[in-house]
This record gives sequence, C-alpha cells and structure tokens, in this order.
Amino acid sequence: MSFLSTRRKASRIMLELDDVHLGKLLKSLRTTMRSGAIASTDLRVSQIADFLKGRDWDRHTFHLGVLAHFLADTPVPSKWAEQQPDNATALVLHAWSELFRARATGNSEGVSRARTNCLRAADLAPLDPTPWIVLLTVSRLERYRTADTFYVWNEILLRDRWNREAYLSMMRYLSPDEAGSRLQVLEFVDSLRSRMPVNAPCAATELTSQVLHYQSIRARGGVEGLMARNYWKDIHVTAALDHASRHWTQPSFLSHAAALADLNTLAYALTSADRPREARPVFRAIGGAVTSWPWQFEGDPLSAFQRAQSRAEASR
Repeated sequence: MSFLSTRRKASRIMLELDDVHLGKLLKSLRTTMRSGAIASTDLRVSQIADFLKGRDWDRHTFHLGVLAHFLADTPVPSKWAEQQPDNATALVLHAWSELFRARATGNSEGVSRARTNCLRAADLAPLDPTPWIVLLTVSRLERYRTADTFYVWNEILLRDRWNREAYLSMMRYLSPDEAGSRLQVLEFVDSLRSRMPVNAPCAATELTSQVLHYQSIRARGGVEGLMARNYWKDIHVTAALDHASRHWTQPSFLSHAAALADLNTLAYALTSADRPREARPVFRAIGGAVTSWPWQFEGDPLSAFQRAQSRAEASR
C-alpha cells in the first residue's frame, strides 16, 4: 500500500490498485486488443498464464478477480480453458468471467458452466481456495440450499482462513437482499471481529456491511432516506469508523492486495459520516487509485471521489 503523501496524484479508476505488475499486464492486454491481430488471443493467453503462477492466495484471488472482470467480454478465458482443460487456474478464470458477464447482461446461461469449471478446478488443485470462492458466488446466483452454501464456505476457510473476497461474498449472501437478514449480517460481523487479526485481508468486512446498509437506507427515500446520515452516529458504527481511521493508514498496517479498495470504502464512509477532516489522510494514502464501488452510488464514481477528496482537503 502506498505511504502517506501530501502530493495529490491524478485520480482514475484503477482495477489494479497499486499492483504495478498487474497494471503492466492490463496495459499490455489493452494494446494487443487494439491491435486486432489474428494471433492476439493466443498472445494474451500466454501473457496471463505466465502471470498467474503465484500461490499467495490473497494476491492470487485478487489477480484472478481483476482479470476475470477485465476479460469478461473477450474470448480469452474460454480460449485458455479450451487449450488447457486440466489447468485449474484457467478453469477458475473462465468461470469467474462467466459470472461477471452473467451479472452484467442478466443472462444466466454461463452460470452452470461456471459451476462445472469450479468443481473440476477444485479436483485438480485441492489446496487452491479460488475454485470454492467462485463457487460461493455461483451458490448465491443459483440460490443453493443454505446447507450447501455453508459447505462451500467451509471449504474456503480450510484453504484460506481470512480471504477477503470470500468474507465479502458471504456477508452479502447473509444480507436481506439475498438469503438472510440484517441480524444475520450483524452476527456474522460480530463473530468475525472477535476472532480475526485486526489487519487481516478481510478486515473491511464490517465497514463494507455498514456502507451497504447506509446505502440501502438512503435508497428507500422519503424521510428515512433524508435522515440516513444519522446511521453513522450509532455507537457500534462509530467505533468501527474510529478504529479504521486510526489504524488503516499507518504504514504497512494493511498489506493485502486490495488494501486500497478498503481505503476507498473508509474514505467514502468518513465522508458520508460528515468527517471530512479525518478522511484527509485516507485520501492521501489512496493516492489516485479510485474504485468504482462505493462511489458509484453517488453518480459517476470518479467525480464523486474527486468531490469528496476536495472537501477533505479543504476541511479544517
């Protein structure tokens, strides 16, 4: 994660966040896409296969998720899976890209293929949590029975105890928008808070749940929507914000791959809670790496980020 700086960097939406090597790969992939060369798909497959060889599960999950999003509208994931049907990483990338496409288009045709690929990948790479992480999203989309979803969840925990993507996915599954309730989310967060290391990759699960709840209150409109900012005055919500703003910008406190995404969430929460002065060091730690969520709730995410950043810098 970048260290605090008083110099403002030009902000932009950055899928790669501060991962320099991933950023170089995305830039190279964009170049080959624009070239239109017949062999460009094979070239991209080769580049991605070379890149995705690490076994740091936190960073590996992050890399796969970003690439699945980036390549969802291209033939690259399916091409790689066809070429190497016994490569677990290729199968997971294909499965995850299918899910991104299904959510973007509303067409669930690829979800069953994603399920098949995940199960095959899990057999091929029994220590790898990523087939199960993607399968957890499949279980949410296909409305698995609760027992089956928790079976998938437990398989993830056996392989990567504090995986950020998995905890955020499970928290959303337990929300009122899917298969649970607000009470179940709170119980899940309380249980996590009492057990996890304070700087674990999933450290932002509680704050993310609070931002989602705040946005859901605002979305209801009327008087309730207008009074949504009072949500941030709740003693438990305030405590979570206080802890995050006090610790997360300390050098090397957050070291997981998506730390800057979590800092975007913190900056948004502090701004929403009318605490712009406290948001100032968070924006400086973020630099220019903007994430679409949660800023997109306020309209264009980049513009919303820049407005909040300017407000924080001007606060006294």
